[in-house]
Amino acid sequence: MEKETQYKIENTTGNNFKKILKALNMNVWGIVVVVVLLVLPYIPPFDQEHLLRWLVGATLMSAQAIAFDFTTGYINVVNFGFAAFLGCGAYTSALLAVEFGLTPWIGIFVGALVAAILGFITGILTLRLRGIFAALMSWFVGLALMGLARNLVDLTRGPLGLNSPTFLNTASNRPYYYIILVMMFITYIILRLITNSHFGLAFRAIGQNIDAAKASGINPTYYRVLNFTIQCAFAGWLGGFYAHYYGILTPAVMLTSRTVEILAIAYIGGRGSIWGGALTAYPFIFLNEWLRSNLSDLPGLNLVIYGLLLILIMIFYPGGVAQFYKYIKSRFSKSEGEPQISPS
Repeated sequence: MEKETQYKIENTTGNNFKKILKALNMNVWGIVVVVVLLVLPYIPPFDQEHLLRWLVGATLMSAQAIAFDFTTGYINVVNFGFAAFLGCGAYTSALLAVEFGLTPWIGIFVGALVAAILGFITGILTLRLRGIFAALMSWFVGLALMGLARNLVDLTRGPLGLNSPTFLNTASNRPYYYIILVMMFITYIILRLITNSHFGLAFRAIGQNIDAAKASGINPTYYRVLNFTIQCAFAGWLGGFYAHYYGILTPAVMLTSRTVEILAIAYIGGRGSIWGGALTAYPFIFLNEWLRSNLSDLPGLNLVIYGLLLILIMIFYPGGVAQFYKYIKSRFSKSEGEPQISPS
């Protein structure tokens, strides 16, 4: 009787664990990646401070790619002002800490709220329209925010840089790595749960065919604005980490080139996959940092590489790394009778 009860408990626990993994679209390989990311700072040579700093930057970019793909990959709207919304959250949190002494642990959530409100207003004004209008408007808003950050010198110190208090009083990068790793996991889990819900179904329908979605009873404006607002909230939240990790803010954080870098990583990772850009960010950021360290006389080379890879991805694997993974998986499972996925 006791063995039977124990078996039922273990079986129930196993089923619940499988349900959680299914809800998060994770498998054994996903668990392996999570474990590797958790122990990586203790494995040489990644335990060195300069490589830990690269890991922090890569994880921050990974979280940004997840948030960016939430809009681009699902409602088919490119937010060219993404870096500006991130900068909005960063400046909000930093100014609250500098001017009012608010702890950064609370300030980053206030920054997320401000970025969400600004994203909501931008979405209301533009997402009723179709075509490239929303992308252009988000870009213009980003340029306006960068202009304000540059010209309001008395408040933001402009190009001189705003000194922001850090989360922790330590010179080690390891604690910051685990902070941003948790933030990245939270971003992934929340956005994955949303995309697996009826909201995600509506997002996909709108992204694939807005007229068909409207004919099915979906309100495109409502869902597009909701999606855009959520993305901006996460951008502002991650911007708060940026402010209180690097400790100094300049208007350069809002440059369009930063958005283009996030866009490239998200597209190479695979639009609509959520996890593709998150995984792709690590090798690309390490490559980017290596180029800056060793080929400093060739500025912008990383963007050239991103452009070439985007062209190759669009020609051979439009679905990016995520599609390539599915193709490899289908090759291994072909013997089990599963259909093969074409690489094109």
